[in-house]
Amino acid sequence: MKELLRSNDPTVIAFAKALLQGEDIGVFELDVHMSALEGSIGIMPRRLMVVDRDLFMARAVLRDNDIELEG
Repeated sequence: MKELLRSNDPTVIAFAKALLQGEDIGVFELDVHMSALEGSIGIMPRRLMVVDRDLFMARAVLRDNDIELEG
């Protein structure tokens, strides 16, 4: 799996997941339960992961919808 997106903003994560699922791209969210350890203040970013073969298409979907990607 490859990291696609890292964000502290839960709305960006939710929007990105909805877009990818709409395109039948499997997505897995990491660090979801870290908020319990950090006290829900949003300092730990969540990560969205996709399988290697879907990375190019997933990046294109997010860029087309104005979601900023690192690197």
